[in-house]
Amino acid sequence: MRRFSIVRAAATTGAATLMSRILGFLRDVLIAASLGAGPLADIFVVAFRLPNLFRRLFAEGAFNAAFVPIFAKRMEAEGVEAARKLSAEVLAVLLAGLIIFTLLAEWYMPYLVHALASGFRATPEKFDLAVTYSRITFPYLVFMSLLSLYAAMLNASGRFAVAAFAPVLLNVVLIGALLMAAMTGRDSLASLIWGVAIAGGLQFLMVWFAVKQAGLGIGLQRPRLTEDVKRVLTLGIPGVLAAGVGQINLLVGTNIASAQDGAASWLYYADRLYQLPLGVIGIALSVALLPDLSRRLRAGDEAGARNSQNRSLQIALLFSIPCAVGLYLLADPVMAVLFQRGAFTAADTSASGVALMGFAFGLPAFVGIKVMQPSFFAREDTFYPFVYGALGVVANIAISLTFFPMFGHLAIAVATSVAGWLTLVTMSMHLFISGWRPDKALVTGTLAILFSAALMALALSYSPFAPPENAPHQALSLALWLAGHIFAAMMLFLLSGLVTGAFGRDILSNFKPSARAAWLAKSDALRDKADENEKDD
Repeated sequence: MRRFSIVRAAATTGAATLMSRILGFLRDVLIAASLGAGPLADIFVVAFRLPNLFRRLFAEGAFNAAFVPIFAKRMEAEGVEAARKLSAEVLAVLLAGLIIFTLLAEWYMPYLVHALASGFRATPEKFDLAVTYSRITFPYLVFMSLLSLYAAMLNASGRFAVAAFAPVLLNVVLIGALLMAAMTGRDSLASLIWGVAIAGGLQFLMVWFAVKQAGLGIGLQRPRLTEDVKRVLTLGIPGVLAAGVGQINLLVGTNIASAQDGAASWLYYADRLYQLPLGVIGIALSVALLPDLSRRLRAGDEAGARNSQNRSLQIALLFSIPCAVGLYLLADPVMAVLFQRGAFTAADTSASGVALMGFAFGLPAFVGIKVMQPSFFAREDTFYPFVYGALGVVANIAISLTFFPMFGHLAIAVATSVAGWLTLVTMSMHLFISGWRPDKALVTGTLAILFSAALMALALSYSPFAPPENAPHQALSLALWLAGHIFAAMMLFLLSGLVTGAFGRDILSNFKPSARAAWLAKSDALRDKADENEKDD
């Protein structure tokens, strides 16, 4: 198996995610200009979110949590052929299940759309169009679920680049579809919907080819419930909630928001913004951390596993806390610069900005959950994350239903954030009781990060330069104002962090070549000893 650095792997995944998010912003700018935040945008949000909801629940979340540790340990202990055999068995069952599930979903699509957006029932034309377009986009789930299997194989073997860059294709295709629609006068919404279906196939082909080139290619066979497949399924069932808690919260929010015209779209645009740091930081660290922890635990290196967990959490806080502060304090200007043009009005900017402030409050928690989950999954424990995720879902539903009549879509954003913090706190308490401890570097680093972020918040809150209003070139003036404030805030946080020690050496020290070589030697020795003990048994 290839050896890799968590930092390097996370940087690769983060860079790819950043490129995808930037293109995603361009895509959303074009969507906002073409569809605005009205009924057509609401329909796209539901039709696009439905397959992605199941993808993140069953494929990226539960599947990765169950499959990656088993695959990594199999490759580590028995070699490539044994890992390929496992993958082929899982592929056969996964594909059969996906085909059956997709056919059922196509038949019962009106009920699925009702579950996601029951408010659409009040407008029959809107509901019927959402059902039709959701049927077109739903096969995207099949391609993305198969992609998740192949991506998990690549990640577990230390190859992160291709799988990380696959989502870039989605945004490229959708941007091309929108531009083509604008040039030819075709229906922008229909072009987007068909673009989703086409992009799914292209993304899967990209990763399939990479797996084949890596010598991990697998063929089709008759689905059989072998012991390994049963183990993956057993771990994956509770992982549906454990790894997909954010998506379940999003589903609840979308359903409740569908009762308010435009609310689903406002939440979607706000969600897209906070997903940038979540994807670049949280998901990138999670993807890199899971196979690393699995390998360390297989070698008996508990101390190394705890250190990887602490350093990953420290990196997560270093980036997510200042991002949360910036998104909260600059929500309206950010929304205006990115989306306020064409069919997207100033009222939409204000409503989306309020939602972004609610999501920003929970950003560090969302990132923290992504970094904490691998500690459970690497130990093949998906039950307790399921329990803590379920607590978050219950809290989200209760808060959303209670406060939506009073505060509208803001209640949904805040409820999602509160659910995230509840899930993170309960996960951390469980790990603490189980023996994990935040080391001194993590504690002092977190305090330094909080202090530096507080200085940044004060500077932004009391800036002597107000946003430009009624300027000759309003959009350009506001963009320059926003860029200047973001740059100044980043510089202040950087300088304060350097003085207070927020950028401590501990973050990267264990991934320097010398330290990494020492760890590899120790890991190999521990693994050999474990193998000998197994043989003796």
